[in-house]
Amino acid sequence: MLTDAAIRTAKRADKPYKLTDQAGLYLRVTPAGSKLWRMRYEYGRKEKLLSFGPYPEVSLAEARDRRDAAKRLLREGRDPSLERKLEQTRTREALANSFEAVARDWHARMASSWTERHASDVWESLKQGVFPTLGSLPIREITPPMVLGVLRPIEARPAVETARRVRQRMSAVFVYAIALGIGETDPAAIVKGAMAPLVKGRQPAITELAEAREVLAKVEAIPAHPVTKLASRFLALTVVRPGEIRGAAWVEFEGLSGPDPIWCIPTARMKAKREHVVPLSRQAVDLLSALRVLTGRGPLVFPNARHAHRPMSENAIGYLLNRAGYHHRHVPHGWRATFSTVMNEAYPADRHVIDLMLAHAPQDKTEAAYNRALHLPRRRELAQVWANMLLEGAVDLETVVVGRRS
Repeated sequence: MLTDAAIRTAKRADKPYKLTDQAGLYLRVTPAGSKLWRMRYEYGRKEKLLSFGPYPEVSLAEARDRRDAAKRLLREGRDPSLERKLEQTRTREALANSFEAVARDWHARMASSWTERHASDVWESLKQGVFPTLGSLPIREITPPMVLGVLRPIEARPAVETARRVRQRMSAVFVYAIALGIGETDPAAIVKGAMAPLVKGRQPAITELAEAREVLAKVEAIPAHPVTKLASRFLALTVVRPGEIRGAAWVEFEGLSGPDPIWCIPTARMKAKREHVVPLSRQAVDLLSALRVLTGRGPLVFPNARHAHRPMSENAIGYLLNRAGYHHRHVPHGWRATFSTVMNEAYPADRHVIDLMLAHAPQDKTEAAYNRALHLPRRRELAQVWANMLLEGAVDLETVVVGRRS
């Protein structure tokens, strides 16, 4: 029998030679000095060889274990070489049919029917929330408890609605795999009933003007990325939906140096699938000027801090509000309720104009037929009134950007 000492002291020679162990196992020493484990065996009346790898990467004890495993296969009437090839094939198939591989194929086929922003959101949610845990697993081996194990941490953030979207996207991947014949079940559909309930209702919002000013003050006093803090103020000024802020592109802004600056949000990025024109207050234009220095070299107004070609995180402004102490009290979407409450109380006769500023869908066809441009001057006036009211006593933009008073 071989010993580690004998193997370590074995010298290379002009010709390859063998150091024999037992039961067909031996070490082949090459003229270059390599030491390679081999096993000689007979199957179907033919002599065959099996390789176990080089020494010392494969130790003497491990080589013997592999030899013994091969002997067990022979006793069962199976060829160890053929079994190894079959296992390698199964491994390649498992990698090709992993959840991430199937999801990548599904996403590539679906993306052409989605907006660029939605395609990015779908991929990032899978990349960040699912692939680290399940991405490398064969799709057939993923069980409902595994899926639930991915979704529960998302629910606990808390992000119940995000968890539900991730489940839907995982389910679509499993269904796609079934259609291709490489999947058998949809475990993401099975776990639907085990997820946390989504309680729908009004978004938490501060509706008193004095408290709204305090929200901005507390948020802007927190050490944070300046682009995120500017996005928070711009959201409060324009009262659009948070997703419309994230996707804002510089090409959507017009007349910033003139008397009538506007932001034209294209149909593809609007919830109601209608272009929305946002008259900009003087303070909003000043904010964009300050922001141009930070992000003006790229296409996006509010890019991701790490990836300039991607929009900022959908949770960035929300996390800022949470850090300021407004968790469950005021969310990014809540600025719309703040604006609506304050402005409807101050200007009740302008209810229809205020609804237009919020891009609310008209309640009847007659109202839908209004030419919204007819109300643009009044909307501009109200946007300026709102900005003046909200930013009364607020810190200047330099303080927001650099975190100190000028």
